[in-house]
Amino acid sequence: MKLVVGLGNPGRQYVGTRHNVGYEVLAELARRWAAEVRPRRQFSGETVDATINGIKVLLLSPTTYMNRSGTSLRAACDFYKLKPQDVLVICDDMNLPLGRLRVRPRGSSGGHKGLADIIRAMGTEEIPRLRVGIGKPPPGQDSVRFVLSVFGKEEEAVIREAYRKAADAVETWVTEGIDVCMTRFNGGN
Repeated sequence: MKLVVGLGNPGRQYVGTRHNVGYEVLAELARRWAAEVRPRRQFSGETVDATINGIKVLLLSPTTYMNRSGTSLRAACDFYKLKPQDVLVICDDMNLPLGRLRVRPRGSSGGHKGLADIIRAMGTEEIPRLRVGIGKPPPGQDSVRFVLSVFGKEEEAVIREAYRKAADAVETWVTEGIDVCMTRFNGGN
């Protein structure tokens, strides 16, 4: 079994914001692979069961707010007795150009509060992650306001394609592993 965690903030006011790209990728995966897309409330989040090419995958959207995502992830890992290598975390990254993907098997949080809390809760940096580029804030706008802003009309097509490619990357990670996923999706995508 695999666990795919999409980071975001719960609530209507955060729908469509840059910080919620993890939720959007999970929604795309649920449309493709879940028999029932109506989520269950568990592990301080919402879960959907999916089967990707015969492999059971739990899609988890923590509802703890971004900076407490580790609580939700840890609860799911403990319940299913999953190792960090069985988990893929999807999050936004403002250090990547809009729509660019980056897959890594481990690493620091890079300043991302959701990843930082996950690393703290799991006690390791050995957690695979898929970062989705949201671009940098415009001059004069602070990073918090930027990540909580919605994508502009001119950015919509790019980010929608990124969600599709990120879902493809998750499918590759599940069925072919992290190395193939990095080779296929890191770079120009």
